[in-house]
Amino acid sequence: MRRTPRHLLLSRIPALTMAALAGGGLAAQGASTPPAATAKAAPVFEDGQAQIVDAFRNRKDWIKQFLWVQAEFDSDGDGRKDRLHVDVWRPKQTDTEGLKVPVVYETSPYFAGVVDKTPYWDPKHELGAKPPKRAEAPPFAGRAKPGTFAESEVGDWLPRGFAVVHSSSPGTGFSDGCPTIGGENEALAPKAVIDWLCGRAKGYTAREGGEEVAATWCTGKVGMTGTSYNGTLPVAAATTGVDGLEAIVPIAPNTSYYRYYRSNGLVRHPGGYMGEDMDVLYDFVNSGNPARRAWCNKHVRDELLLANMDRLTGDLSDFWAGRDYANQLGNVKAALLMAHGWNDWNVMPEHSVTIYAAWKQKGLPCIAYFHQSGHGGPPPFELRNRWFTRFLYGVENGVDRDDPKAWIVREGESQPTPYPDYPHPDAGPVTLLPSGDGLAVGALGLERGKEVKPLVVVDDAEVTGARMAMAEKSEHRLLFATEPLAAPLHLSGTAKVTIRLACNKPATNLTVWLVSLPWTERARIYHNLVTRGWADPQNRNSLRKSEPLVPGRFVEVTFDLQPDDQVIPAGKRLGLMIFASDHDFTLWPPKGTKLTIDPAGTSLVLPVVGGAAAFATAAGK
Repeated sequence: MRRTPRHLLLSRIPALTMAALAGGGLAAQGASTPPAATAKAAPVFEDGQAQIVDAFRNRKDWIKQFLWVQAEFDSDGDGRKDRLHVDVWRPKQTDTEGLKVPVVYETSPYFAGVVDKTPYWDPKHELGAKPPKRAEAPPFAGRAKPGTFAESEVGDWLPRGFAVVHSSSPGTGFSDGCPTIGGENEALAPKAVIDWLCGRAKGYTAREGGEEVAATWCTGKVGMTGTSYNGTLPVAAATTGVDGLEAIVPIAPNTSYYRYYRSNGLVRHPGGYMGEDMDVLYDFVNSGNPARRAWCNKHVRDELLLANMDRLTGDLSDFWAGRDYANQLGNVKAALLMAHGWNDWNVMPEHSVTIYAAWKQKGLPCIAYFHQSGHGGPPPFELRNRWFTRFLYGVENGVDRDDPKAWIVREGESQPTPYPDYPHPDAGPVTLLPSGDGLAVGALGLERGKEVKPLVVVDDAEVTGARMAMAEKSEHRLLFATEPLAAPLHLSGTAKVTIRLACNKPATNLTVWLVSLPWTERARIYHNLVTRGWADPQNRNSLRKSEPLVPGRFVEVTFDLQPDDQVIPAGKRLGLMIFASDHDFTLWPPKGTKLTIDPAGTSLVLPVVGGAAAFATAAGK
């Protein structure tokens, strides 16, 4: 496997200054710079990237402002349009020399701090039963005076001739409004800030009244970035189609609250946050105006979120669909550099893969960067620099035209490998069939073995998936595995499972793990678990309507696992593990539910680079 060079530069251009840029694009090569222009500080570009300029690097010279931008909505019911708390960092030359610069912008509900010890839902109850009542969250206790509240991105971009702007989301810190956890105001709030940067909205020196503040120093070009919730909001802003938002770099964004808190009809919690749901996240970020807290709690948390999020059935609804940004991409036009980790079990890879595919289908500039680690992980700075240099300064560096469409950090490496796209264009579906005694370790291959009979697993949420995978035999799971691979096997895309099952109760959790065997303790994050997925068999025919199981009657359930791109090394066995409750993600019903799996009606479709021929080679056929 070839490695990426130290930098990601596939095309190079001569060093340029601001004076060599005309009309937002690259002026004729070799154009002379007037003497008057050289006396003023200006950004410099080399190898398609903005370079550090001595005149911009002295932190003591940077101008810091904080202000409030008036939005077009009133989300806290006080009869006044909400104002958003904003801070600005910009080079002094924007005041002293009339320099105009583009903006790197990050917005967040976390900048003011969060509510410590927010209570979670108790996951221990029967499926479909009313859950125990969740305790009331304590009030936010960390308020301070308003002012400059964030420094992320500042050190990277100001020395290179950009301004950096931050804002607190509605209902957090010193921004007006209510948190809505994916509601419309979360998209319109960054839109308002971008409108202000582009001269279309008003800014003020105070939360109420105050003098007007204009962003006369801004070129009208804005790029957004951030990680996790801060990465969600650039996607939200882009859905508004706001003019001036030229490029976004979301890192591990949550692009669908249904996919974040549910899986194929199943109530599922994000990894590491057992019992979290929308109302929990609302309480966690609710750091806004104490005078409006009771109103927001009643009208948003209780009457909107709690009334619609439905922890009983997990069904998809219009409420959930309205909090899925994949359904709101009609107006998007910003260039997308998407980043995610394949082993992110908090905000799972499907969030970014879904949005990247939709962006690509619209014909918009987009690149994907993936790595083998967990939550977070930005693209290399050189790639982000090329992206913002191209779309905020108009430098034709080829990043959107000539560079690879996908960059993936391979197992055990630190630098990404370039690929034509994601999924790999050469990936094709390969169907594997289970047979044998899955209570021990059955067979998994291109052909089904002779021993195929229904097998019963007993649900016990206290037994972790790792314990099941390591067990030589277990009544709590079925495990079917290939023979040891004779050659590496490259998977790229989304695996799909079909399972024929029956249950002795009307409802059951259903979990599938794709594992690399033997399972070893203290391994790297990508060694044991390849990917996984969850489903509610009651939603086998529709995500919007649960159909209780008839005890003893077989049904067929088909669903996707999480997307992935991983090379399984030679010598490993690829295993399909099927069980009911996943201790770290699903609800914990009383143990004892019996799930009967029929291997004759069960299959796994893998996205294999090279298709069936490559799998045959890896299997030693």
